[in-house]
Amino acid sequence: MRVMPRSPRSLSAWLPVLLLLTAPASSAASSTTTGGPPVHERESTAAFNRAQYDRVTNLFETLPPEPPPSTEFLRVAMLSYLRLGQADAAWNLYARLVPPGQPDKPRWLRDVAVSFLTSRVRDAQEYIRITAYSALADLASSDMVPLLEDGLLDSSVLVRAKAVEGLGRVSEQTKRSKETGQATRATQANPARASLKRALDDAAPTVRIAALNALGDLKDSTALDRIARIARIEEGAVHVFALAALVKLGRSEALGEILSAATLPDQDSRMAALGVLGRLKRPSSLSLLGQSVYDPDPSVRAFAAGALGEFGDPQALSSLTHALGDENPRVRSVAAASLGRLKLAQTKPLLKQAARDPVELARAGAIEGLLRLGDSEAVLLAADLAKHGDPSVRSAAALALGLAGNRKALPVLELLLQDQQPQPRLTAARALGKLGGQAVVPWLKRALADTDLAVRITAAGSLAQILSRPLRKPRGRS
Repeated sequence: MRVMPRSPRSLSAWLPVLLLLTAPASSAASSTTTGGPPVHERESTAAFNRAQYDRVTNLFETLPPEPPPSTEFLRVAMLSYLRLGQADAAWNLYARLVPPGQPDKPRWLRDVAVSFLTSRVRDAQEYIRITAYSALADLASSDMVPLLEDGLLDSSVLVRAKAVEGLGRVSEQTKRSKETGQATRATQANPARASLKRALDDAAPTVRIAALNALGDLKDSTALDRIARIARIEEGAVHVFALAALVKLGRSEALGEILSAATLPDQDSRMAALGVLGRLKRPSSLSLLGQSVYDPDPSVRAFAAGALGEFGDPQALSSLTHALGDENPRVRSVAAASLGRLKLAQTKPLLKQAARDPVELARAGAIEGLLRLGDSEAVLLAADLAKHGDPSVRSAAALALGLAGNRKALPVLELLLQDQQPQPRLTAARALGKLGGQAVVPWLKRALADTDLAVRITAAGSLAQILSRPLRKPRGRS
């Protein structure tokens, strides 16, 4: 794969702008801990105010062991480590400033968590960059736009796709803020849209598809001509997603082409068409989606079952019931989860039977479906699956719990966050960012010390999501 050129922007040039940190008080400010050579503290504060963060950390690291540094010195040093992108060092100082049992400083903790992400966006290992950008996409914070734009230049297709996904979510939030009259000075502009349009020219189909999805969801009419051109010249899945974007932009005639693509011999085109039909939720497509659970290809049948769940129409009950007995366990799993999305109480007996499926993957889908219906026994079933000997099964359980959106399953996710294998821990950490509130903050803080770097990054992303919710309101100094 051709390596994309790096952005000329320097990480250190804009990172201070991203971190909305409180400026340090003067050296005369009161502190709960006294001590440390006063000259060092005065010099460190002066160096911080001159943006000489290396000097601050050097002064801190060369302190004599006694007397201990003051709270103000610790604070200035923590902020300096954040400016320098040294997340682990900043986290260690935060733990000293806010010991266990004391109320958290949400603003500091949020910035420490974000630093775990921003410090890894240029890691040499691709999977670490993918993990960091996945967390940034979930966070979807407007102050992360420069980082997400840099991600569009990464050599990894998955990193670029995640960057597009994040830019789309930021743009959607900006659009909603304007529509509800809640836009702040920081969200008045929508610089991410220009980057999304540039992503339409990316060499990788996956990235172009992500951009088409985002621009279609935004109903960005300024991109209409380019999207129409892509629909004319592209083939396969890209062609289908371009058609879907046109439908979202008001070109209803494109729906007929999508329906035709759902019956093409090409498997990828059929799957893409079924996927977008589920999201578009046009009544005229429901019959075709129902018929597609009989497709000869199991992957297509799974896409059809998933699309019926996303469609959410009770008329899909008979087709999903059929798919629940499919010979392929993946199809059965997706069908069970989709049944739960229909929110029909009469499906509980079917899902409870599916929860006894001999294949664990299928059971995970049934548990997700039951949790969506609020079934109390489903938490016990999930706890049992979370103890399975195969870590991939435990990870599937964590994924199902996150997708179900039932907060009663939080104790099971806490258990999985302490799993012996990293993949279940990572999946649980991400699920907690979607489900959890302030109650799970202590769990995610512990995960910042996980032995696996990808788990630490994911936990930090979930922590930042949770802490960003109240932080979007006007606030004073921490």
